This record gives sequence, structure tokens and C-alpha cells, in this order.
Amino acid sequence: MGLHGWCSERVMVRWALVLLVAVACHAATLDSELGVGKSINIFMRYGYLSICMRVVPRNDTDGWVFREPTVNVFKDVDQLVLAPKPRTAKTLFDGDFHMEFCDNLKQLLQAYFRDFSFERLERPWRAFTAGWPTDIMARNLGINSSFITGDHCYVLVRVSRFRETAKLKEIPSDISVEDVVYEAIDETNVGDTVSIADFIRKYGSHYIASYVTGNSLYQVFVFSRGVYSRIRERVKSKGVGSIPPADIDNYFSPLYAEHIGAVKVASGNKTVESWAMKKLRVHYYIFSYPSLLKLHGEPALLRNLDTLLGNEALLQLELKTLSPAFKDVKKKKWFEEVIDNYLKLWESNM
Repeated sequence: MGLHGWCSERVMVRWALVLLVAVACHAATLDSELGVGKSINIFMRYGYLSICMRVVPRNDTDGWVFREPTVNVFKDVDQLVLAPKPRTAKTLFDGDFHMEFCDNLKQLLQAYFRDFSFERLERPWRAFTAGWPTDIMARNLGINSSFITGDHCYVLVRVSRFRETAKLKEIPSDISVEDVVYEAIDETNVGDTVSIADFIRKYGSHYIASYVTGNSLYQVFVFSRGVYSRIRERVKSKGVGSIPPADIDNYFSPLYAEHIGAVKVASGNKTVESWAMKKLRVHYYIFSYPSLLKLHGEPALLRNLDTLLGNEALLQLELKTLSPAFKDVKKKKWFEEVIDNYLKLWESNM
């Protein structure tokens, strides 16, 4: 397995998980409203999007991934769907394994939703987390609520298994829209905020440009600022590949960490959770705890995990505004201005 990483204001280490095993895997098809080119209204559940998008474990047992109402806005959008990259027969685990160093809770939440991008929204992670009270946030992150407040630093470790990928080409400016959408746009007026708000309510604010579904395991390690800084600087200067495995094990053990969070499954799958609790358990002197770091360099565990991580959660999502639906330049500019103002208001008020 290859290892590569980079260091900037935050430190992220990412491993490529490609096992050369001749096993054929087939992606499942979602029975949901998730589809590229379809539009949604992110204002409807801003701050609570995890209610309708499965991105963290939930208490329900229904097998849904995405249940936000969507609308068909563009015609012939299927012609713009990019063909997925072919997978070789030797690739068993098509996914990603990384750790990200987070100086505070804000960076931790940002890191968790790193692969969610909403055009014209500066902090897309807030669209999911702004409505989370402290106890829910702690539960979703797998840590004790006492570590949500106060001066703590975090390292997020996550392994994701990709199952289904869909992506649109750039929508051309001359794309046709559905007749009802054309009529609704025709009824909007430049300078009239209410007409744009009515359009958004009926036909959405953004369309789905791309998504990835599958499932993931994740774990949060909590550190004091002093210990965190020492570990972070060593990883930044040396790189994980140059640090002895025993040192890495020590850094992410109770010897250094203030708190070791639970291994969580994005979909909430109890079978996978039980497997992780049993197979990823580390015995460290008098301590015993599960650690995702046990997966690194363990092909046998990854092979087992591949069969367990199904198509049960939303891992990546890119949303773009419905600007291409507006053909009149002045109306398009007005639509974008209203969207910008609404997004700023929601971000500042939630």
C-alpha cells in the first residue's frame, strides 16, 4: 500500500487503499431520490441535513441513504453524466484511509465534512451540524460530551469504502429546462426577492453535481494541546512513513491521548460496529480499546471489511446553484445575489 500526505495549516495523512486481489465487486443501486442533475432546496433543512442524508449513525433501522425531496429541472441531463472510472479486477478495496489533525472542534467538524461542497456556501459543514446540540454532536463523533467544550485538539481517523459514484459534466449555459421550470423563471422579476424565494421553495436552490455513496468507519482521538502539538509537528516534519509503527501506536494510545473515541460506522450498521469492536481491539499494557489504526498494513482485515462496508451512507456530495437554469443574464445575476444573501443569513443566524 502506498502512503502519501501533505502538511499545511492542518495536517492530513492519507493512505491509498488498493489491495491487489483478484476479486470482482459489484456496486449496488440505490433506491432513493439521489441522482445527479436533480435539484434540492438546502434551506428547507439547513443545519439539520443529517435528517435526510445518512452521513452519521442514526437510531432508525430503515435502509435509506438519501431522502431529501428532489426535482427534475434540466432536460436531457443524462447526456451529461460522466462515465465512472473502470475498476480493475485486481482492486478489492476501492476507498480511502486518512487521518486529519484538527486544532479545535470547528476544524474537526470541517474535517468530517471535507468532501461535501455546496456552491456559494463558505461552511457547508454547518448545513449538517448547526442544529446539533452538544449531546448529539458528541454521540455523532463518538466521544464523551465533556470533550466537546473546553480547550481540546483532535485527530480524525477514517476509512471509507466507495461503492457508487456519479458525476455530471459542467452544465452548458444553453441547456434546456423543464417547461414548468421555464414558466416559473419567467414569473420571477429582477429586484423582487419574493419571486426568487418562491422559485427556490418550489424548484430548489442547488442541483446535485456529483456524489459518492458507500460506507465508512471513523474514530476521533482527543489530545491536550501540548501533546497534540508535539505529535503534529513530528508528523509534519517526518511524515508518518518515517515514524516507527511502535511510536504511532503510542501516540494514539491512552498514554498520550486524553480520550479515545468509539469506532463509529457512518451508516450505523451494528454488524460492522461489532466487527470493529472485536477485530480492531488493541491491548496496550493494562488498556484494551478498539483502534482504526490497526487496519493500516493489515490486508486480511481490509479484505474482511470490504465485504462488510456496503452501499449504506453518503460519503461525498457536490451541490451547485441552479444558475444555469436562468437564461436571462439579469435574472441569473439577481438569482445569485438572492442566494448569496440567504446563505450568509443562514450561516450567521444558525
